[in-house]
Amino acid sequence: MRYRGGYEREASLQHRLSEEFTVDPAEVARLIEETRLLLEGIGDHDEGHLERFVRDRLDARSILGDGPAKPAVIFVCVHNAGRSQMSAAWARHLAGDRLVVFAGGSDPGSEVNPQAVEAMAEVGIDISEAFPKPFTDDIVEASDVVVTMGCGDACPYFPGKRYIDWELPDPHGQPIEAVRVVRDEIGRNVEALLEEMLGSGS
Repeated sequence: MRYRGGYEREASLQHRLSEEFTVDPAEVARLIEETRLLLEGIGDHDEGHLERFVRDRLDARSILGDGPAKPAVIFVCVHNAGRSQMSAAWARHLAGDRLVVFAGGSDPGSEVNPQAVEAMAEVGIDISEAFPKPFTDDIVEASDVVVTMGCGDACPYFPGKRYIDWELPDPHGQPIEAVRVVRDEIGRNVEALLEEMLGSGS
């Protein structure tokens, strides 16, 4: 299904983001168009999804241009519908604003796994507004750590980045009991990663 929201709203989005990020409006327009095309092929997306994805990419470019103000990590799985979404949510929950967190998929699905949404809600973390999206080279390059789950070969390689592969079962199609096990293992993995990236008290 195609992106919903209409092209007429993109001019307003372009203006707001170019002012907020102090980026040439033409560059923001190009990034909006490129990102919209990425989203069009992978599900039913609205202008809110477009804006959030473009903001991620502008954050990444700010890191690449100005240097990182804080560490950044990207979590990548095949569909960006389960494992990487839960990982990113755990990281944001535990690290707060001390860490820049991205997530993406090598072959994004059309929606986040409902069982993953339910499992995370059980531990007080809301991912109901999350949506699958691809990873992009700029976001991977801006990340200090790249965590892959079953799709390491698909990630671009950038020297100086730390690449980690977590061997986790895919929760797709699994009952909630199995998804809870994956959720808890991801939580432990994220806690250990944050200890390494942020130090004690993470």
